[in-house]
Amino acid sequence: MPDPAPVHEDHDPGPYFDDLAVGRILDPAPAVTIGPGEAAIYQAVCGDPLATAVSRPLAEAVTGQPGSLVNPALVLHVSIGQSTVATRQVFANLFYRGVVLHQPVRHGETLRTTVEVRGLLELSRRDDRPPRGLALLGIHTVRVDDGATVADYERCAMLRFRNPDAATGHHDDLGDVEAEIDLAAWADRVPVGWDASPLAGASVPGWNVGTRRTDGLRDTVTDAVALARLTLNQAPVHRDPALGPDGRRLVYGGHTIGLAQASLTRMFPDTATVLGWQACDHLAPVFEKDVLGFHHTLLDEQPAAGGRLRAIQVEANAQRGNDPPRPVLDWRVVTWGA
Repeated sequence: MPDPAPVHEDHDPGPYFDDLAVGRILDPAPAVTIGPGEAAIYQAVCGDPLATAVSRPLAEAVTGQPGSLVNPALVLHVSIGQSTVATRQVFANLFYRGVVLHQPVRHGETLRTTVEVRGLLELSRRDDRPPRGLALLGIHTVRVDDGATVADYERCAMLRFRNPDAATGHHDDLGDVEAEIDLAAWADRVPVGWDASPLAGASVPGWNVGTRRTDGLRDTVTDAVALARLTLNQAPVHRDPALGPDGRRLVYGGHTIGLAQASLTRMFPDTATVLGWQACDHLAPVFEKDVLGFHHTLLDEQPAAGGRLRAIQVEANAQRGNDPPRPVLDWRVVTWGA
């Protein structure tokens, strides 16, 4: 009799929550070179009119250096995508905090990211859902060319268990998200030698601190899988609808942030760059074809390096069919411009 056919097991990549330990550093994802092709695809997905990222002459006038700039949102999306070596078995990403962009990135530069587990919290068991836990991850992204730090931040992901009967005993305090922005602490983050004056003609008059305005242009979430693929996001829940709630594919949270930044730069067209995110909370899931609306509150503004630092709260809501809009994002961001 012929030998029986070999048994093929499905590839089931981890790590799962019960595989992790505090202090573990995950094997890195491939380094990624960001060039004009990646920038064009990102622009097609998110449509961000950030002037220094879409105009090479303007980028050179502002930075005083040759070459095109990569949109800082794309830099962070690549970093986040590389960090999904830790979150292939994710239910959802809950928040980002302390996101700092240390260096601008130009077309042709290569980024590498390392991920460290900084805290673990096993959540209470419930009969109506599979076991899950929260993993606090420290993300560090460098430019391969010279080793310079490009971005540092933490994010918190909710992960599945490999063994549903496992009891990990992980009950770390993952800390709070500090939403209040101290602009004075961001002044030294403005890139050295940059000149905001070429953007002065785009300034929006009369936007006082404390004022909240709504972007009149809502935007529809499309090409969600393309953005996940572009940034090497390995979380299956962003590609396979069978893994999402009610058989719907969950949109990568950074997609919502990308559309939010596009709205921000429409509202503040004199923005030269984004320096970082003080805090970013995902309040509810987003799905393909949701229509997003954005509200912007100028929290604070201060002069710095010949331009202006701004602290801005961006709130997003999502409308699905005829349902009323629901809040999906609370993003506290720091920018610099004219």
